[in-house]
Amino acid sequence: MAIATTLIFFLVILSASLHLHTNTVQAQQRRQSNITLGSTLTPTTNSSWLSVSGLYAFGFYPEGNGYAVGVFLAGILEKTVVWTANRDNAPVPSNATLVLTSDGRLVLQQPQSQDTDITDLTQPASYASMLDSGNFVLYNYVHNIIWQSFDHPTDTILPGQILLAGHELFSRASETNYSTGIFRLSMQQDGHLVQYPVSAPSYTAPYSYWASGTNMYGDNCSLHLDGDGHLYMLNATGTTNIKNLSDAEPTKEEKIYRMTIDVDGIFRVYSLRRTLDPKEKWSIWWNSSFDKCDPKGLCGLNGFCISNDTEAECRCLPGFVSVDPSSWAFGCVRNFIAESCKIRNGDSNTKYYKMSPLENTIWEDDSYSVLQLSSRKECEDACLQDCNCEAALFKDQQCKKQRLPLRFGRRLLSDSNVALIKVGESFSPNTEGVPTRSDNPPKKPKKELRLDILIIGVSLLVFSLMMLAISGILMHRNHVWAYKKISAERNAKLGEEAALRTFTFAELEQVTNGFNQELGRGAFGTVFKGFISDNQKDVAVKRLEKVLTEGEQEFQTEIRVIGRTHHRNLVRLIGYCLEGPNRLLVYEYMSNGSLADFLFTPENENRTDWDERIGIALDIARGILYLHEECEPQIIHCDIKPQNILIGGHACAKISDFGLAKLLKPNQTKTFTVIRGTRGYVAPEWHRKLPVTVKVDVYSFGVMLLEIICCRKCLELSFSEEEAVLEEWVYDCFQTKELGKLVGNEDVEMRKLERMVKVGLWCIQDEPSLRPSMKKVLLMLEGTVDIPIPPCPTSFLSAI
Repeated sequence: MAIATTLIFFLVILSASLHLHTNTVQAQQRRQSNITLGSTLTPTTNSSWLSVSGLYAFGFYPEGNGYAVGVFLAGILEKTVVWTANRDNAPVPSNATLVLTSDGRLVLQQPQSQDTDITDLTQPASYASMLDSGNFVLYNYVHNIIWQSFDHPTDTILPGQILLAGHELFSRASETNYSTGIFRLSMQQDGHLVQYPVSAPSYTAPYSYWASGTNMYGDNCSLHLDGDGHLYMLNATGTTNIKNLSDAEPTKEEKIYRMTIDVDGIFRVYSLRRTLDPKEKWSIWWNSSFDKCDPKGLCGLNGFCISNDTEAECRCLPGFVSVDPSSWAFGCVRNFIAESCKIRNGDSNTKYYKMSPLENTIWEDDSYSVLQLSSRKECEDACLQDCNCEAALFKDQQCKKQRLPLRFGRRLLSDSNVALIKVGESFSPNTEGVPTRSDNPPKKPKKELRLDILIIGVSLLVFSLMMLAISGILMHRNHVWAYKKISAERNAKLGEEAALRTFTFAELEQVTNGFNQELGRGAFGTVFKGFISDNQKDVAVKRLEKVLTEGEQEFQTEIRVIGRTHHRNLVRLIGYCLEGPNRLLVYEYMSNGSLADFLFTPENENRTDWDERIGIALDIARGILYLHEECEPQIIHCDIKPQNILIGGHACAKISDFGLAKLLKPNQTKTFTVIRGTRGYVAPEWHRKLPVTVKVDVYSFGVMLLEIICCRKCLELSFSEEEAVLEEWVYDCFQTKELGKLVGNEDVEMRKLERMVKVGLWCIQDEPSLRPSMKKVLLMLEGTVDIPIPPCPTSFLSAI
């Protein structure tokens, strides 16, 4: 009987405990605002899941022209993103959907695209929660955490969050771009908290610019932030505070704290009062450095930092200009054309170059040669006589020869190091980039003004302005009359739009001497050489033959597209003839033929050498970049190939033949159109009938770049099976580190060859989103940005 009573009592207690546990779990779930399987979010409606208090949210937030997914502070006026999912993926459109699927996965879905996992789950989730701590959490069926955003920080840690050993924070790219930036904060396994530029190797002391000095405390230390703004480091056991970075803020006000590594490379602790005041902003409670020039690489490649009171100012090397003044991380590029460096029989290179000094600046020492020289002049001469030398660092009678780009530059008035930069002979020193006494020129004494001289000067000025106004009116009336006369005699509709000269057929017949000197023949017509006696210039006259259908369309496109463009790497359209059935276009004459003549004609005596080919590739990239990003409206050329690249004097390359070009409307990034272009250079998306973007030109450029490297066509059936398809052969050589095969016996610099090959392989990726933009292509060709290892292209044969 006693045993039975005890058993009943035990079962009652167990049942009560289970009931209490169930109620506790349910209460916790209600406080955590649980997200059940099958729940969805969209950017425009029901865009986020809020925490219980509404302070934090998980979901979509605007970024660029689309939306990203992350955790942000939603309960304050100043919305602040503290975590981003897949931060280096492109923003998604408004028709994307975030789903906690029925099989326990958190995925991002887009039309006509594969699902993207937000988390790396090892087991299915049963539900999710957005906690009031700012932590987004996924649970399994027994309520254990299987994934949380706190374990995968991006650029921020919140109170209660820990940066464990072996983990890093990365700054964002800009204030509005949450992708990975150029700085990182690393909690190293040796107990050291260190900051590096992303481009530098990890755990290498010379590249660090801030360190905690705690490596003597053992392995596996961690970084912590408390709810009072206290930022500190604990030892491996989590019991001993080995370093206080910031103190707790002595305040009784309710505040929110976060620690963020900012775009400028400095990590800071921020605080924000929890008030209803809409003007309340984040304030800095603590920062890792007060000198904003401390972060290495802040000004990008070929740029250097100058401390200006409490601010940092970026400047370029002499002879260089900023790639993007709104984002100095892109660095600087030359503002002059680099001549081919050829030194023979001890001749000087001063015909093309000179050395421009930059005082009191320090740079990364990546020298390939160190000389003991007694004077700066000797160091300058040594660099001028060396084709590989693009800059030299001179200090304490040491001359260190460098190749560009230079990295991690800053000015220190206490340092006597001088950077000597090789620039074009015609370059005038940029005093804004050189710290000299002229930074603060002495004030000139004011001179007294005589009243009579002032009256005479003002009278002359007024008289000159009156004469100028009268002349302007007369010239305007004369031009209007002449313009009306031309409009009455000819069809000037296209001329009005493109501001081109109109010719009669008889005039062009005379200009070409009866069309007797043929320069070339294409799908739509023939090109003849001509001479305009008015301005004593040679011209190329393109006579279209298929004028009823395709030829008329090409004629209209050519005038509308190239008639409004102005760039040194685009062939200039001078005028046209629209008379009856005759359709003719008049271009500037390019004396050295096409790039195809240069590359594919072995007997051509003018065949370019390696340095000239690099220059030609850069010219073409600049021309395409202008069409894609600097032209209004945006233009897709659609037929980039060597036959459409013409070579002028000094091996200057210019893009021609815009008859197949496609204009994009404002804010339009892609378009549907019938297949265009030439076999071998056509991007795979043409064949799949997908919408095309500017990336089709990038693909064509990549194929052509490989042809420029190897001086052969993309398809040569006379070659062996392994070498017949150029893209396959190039990638095989790249994988096996046998790039020398691509250029035969030609003397080339292997570093530049590898750079060119990597750019070409990135451009011909099967997936358009993997191809870089033309701006990125140009920066990679110039050596301004690092180039990751390209994956294997997968469409060698589909585009041929």
